[in-house]
Amino acid sequence: MPPPTRVFAGIPAINRTLYHRLCFSVGDPVALIEQEKGKTLILRDIEMERARRNAQVHHVHCPADFPPAEGLSGDRETATAQALAEFLAREGISQVEADRSFPLSFAEELRSHGISLIYNPALGVMERRSKDAQEIEWLCKAQKITAATMTRACQMVAKATATPEGSLQVGGSPLTSERLQSLIDVWLLEEGFSNPGSIVAGGPQAADCHFHGSGPLFTSQPIIIDIFPCDKATNYNGDCTRTVVHGDIPEEVAAMHQAIVAANAAGTVATKPGITGEAVHLATIQVIEQHGFRTDRPAGPLTGDVPSMTHGTGHGIGLETHEPPLLDFKGPELVVGDALTIEPGLYSPKIGGVRVEDLVVVTSDGCQSLNPDLPVDLDWS
Repeated sequence: MPPPTRVFAGIPAINRTLYHRLCFSVGDPVALIEQEKGKTLILRDIEMERARRNAQVHHVHCPADFPPAEGLSGDRETATAQALAEFLAREGISQVEADRSFPLSFAEELRSHGISLIYNPALGVMERRSKDAQEIEWLCKAQKITAATMTRACQMVAKATATPEGSLQVGGSPLTSERLQSLIDVWLLEEGFSNPGSIVAGGPQAADCHFHGSGPLFTSQPIIIDIFPCDKATNYNGDCTRTVVHGDIPEEVAAMHQAIVAANAAGTVATKPGITGEAVHLATIQVIEQHGFRTDRPAGPLTGDVPSMTHGTGHGIGLETHEPPLLDFKGPELVVGDALTIEPGLYSPKIGGVRVEDLVVVTSDGCQSLNPDLPVDLDWS
């Protein structure tokens, strides 16, 4: 039995599933049809020649090649959806398979033409999960730049001066979360990377693990720095977190950090093909609990005196910062080529947070760290 006809649609510059299948980026809506006889791309007419040169497809058309009887819409997305439906009708195709990113506008156009749509949530997922040698090389480059930027950021905090009130200064001006975030943006831009906005969160505000941080940074407080930029040349991402403390390190912060570093190591050792993401997470939280900390996830704001790990151990990464699989409860079996973050953290509304995140790639017998030489210390001075 021949494989089903598969359809994908959207804007490749945004839809990373489309970009991955095409190896071609464009900022307008496209439709991709995958048949046993080859791949057909429908896109804006002025992009056709560029697509013929660069897209990994067999045939390139524009919507005007497949107008419906009533004519094409003046809306570009609707016109592309109409052309897709007309193409399928001319091919005598009455049923197609689509992935989790297929737009509703395209689905409705197919439905109105009597073409049934089978939703396949796994379509395209495994192809993106198992990174090939070229993708791993791009991830290595991204993580190398991320780690170098992390070093600059942590050292700036560590070498800052503290006012009598405890706030940090660099060059005679306050060192705030916003100032360091802007510097990180500039450093990455100089390396050809875009940055969605790093986390620089100090003290109690970091109890919210995804709060980006604001205001002055202070001595003797843990400061979480999480950098996750995208290489504009390849579209692959880096991701790294470190926690830095300026000056004296409080005992409770040192204890949290010791637990997190050990949990990170346990999660890394557990990461190998055939092991589930859940098993990696369990290995991580077991260490945290052995150190006397919590791993429950409150429904509301974090409360209590005992710091808790409030999230999973990690996630997949590649063309997007967050991709399947999850290293968490119900996480699936890992495969060779999975690129993953290992990022345990502990959070307290009184103290703040401590998190250490590394990037690894699953190999045939374990995993390889993409930032093996980056320090994990709290003191970067």
